[in-house]
Amino acid sequence: MKLAFSTLGVPGLPVPEVLRLATTHGYHGVELRAHPEESVHPGIDAAGRTDTVSEFKAAGVEVLGLAGYARVAAPGDDEPVLAELRALLDLARDLGAPYIRVFPGASPEQSTAEADATAARRLGTAAEYAADADVRILLETHDSHRTGADAIRVLGPVGHRNVGSLWDVMHTWLGGEQPSETYAALSPFLGYVQVKDIASPDDTTPLPLGAGVLPLAECVEVLSRHGWDGWLCWEYEKRWYEAAAPLPELLAAGREHLARLLNESA
Repeated sequence: MKLAFSTLGVPGLPVPEVLRLATTHGYHGVELRAHPEESVHPGIDAAGRTDTVSEFKAAGVEVLGLAGYARVAAPGDDEPVLAELRALLDLARDLGAPYIRVFPGASPEQSTAEADATAARRLGTAAEYAADADVRILLETHDSHRTGADAIRVLGPVGHRNVGSLWDVMHTWLGGEQPSETYAALSPFLGYVQVKDIASPDDTTPLPLGAGVLPLAECVEVLSRHGWDGWLCWEYEKRWYEAAAPLPELLAAGREHLARLLNESA
C-alpha cells in the first residue's frame, strides 16, 4: 500500500511546502483539499494547474485525489451539484489526479429512499463525464451515509466503474460497523482509504495515529488479508480543530506507525 496525507491537516500551506513535507517524511502522495481557502481548487487558471503538475512531478509525489465538497444526496436541483462535479473532474483531469471525493450530504428532511435515489441519479449522470476525464468519483463514508452498508445503497444502483467509494475509517466506526463488514461492502467499489485517530466518539479532535481508539490495525489487517494494494491517506482534520497539534511534527511518526501496521499484517 502507498501512503499519503491530506492538506486538510496543513490548511493554507503552499504546494511547495506541502511537497517538502511529503518528500521529507516518506509519503508517496498528497490528497489536495479542493477548497477556495487553498491554493489548488477548481477556480485556478490553466497556468496554476500547469504549475501544480510541474511541482508535483519535480518532487516525485503523486496527486492522490481532490477532496471536494459536492453533496450528491442533498435536496434541490441537480444542475448545481452536477456543475460542481464537472468542475472538480476537470481539475482532476488537468492535474492527473485519479480521484475526486464527494460527500453524501442528505438532509434529515429527506427519506432514506429519496436521498439514495438522488445521489445515485446524480452520480450516474456524472459517471460518463468522469469516464471521459479518466477520473473516478468516490463517495465518502460520511454524514448521512457513514457506513459501507449505507454507501452501497447508492453505489450498487449506479453500477459504473467511474463511481466508487472512499472509506473513512472514523465514520464507519462511529456508525457501528466492523472493518471486515465495511470491506465486504465496499471492496467492489473501493478507491482508497482515509485513516485517522480520535479519543472517543464524543471527542473527535485529531490525534497522532495510534494514540486513539480507531481500529487502524484491524483495518490494515483486513485490507492486507484480501490483497488490497491501494492508498492509505491520513486525513488529519487540523482545519476544524485549531487546538490540535500541528501535523508536520507528527508526519514522521505517523508514517512509521502505518509502516509497522503494514509489516505486522503482511
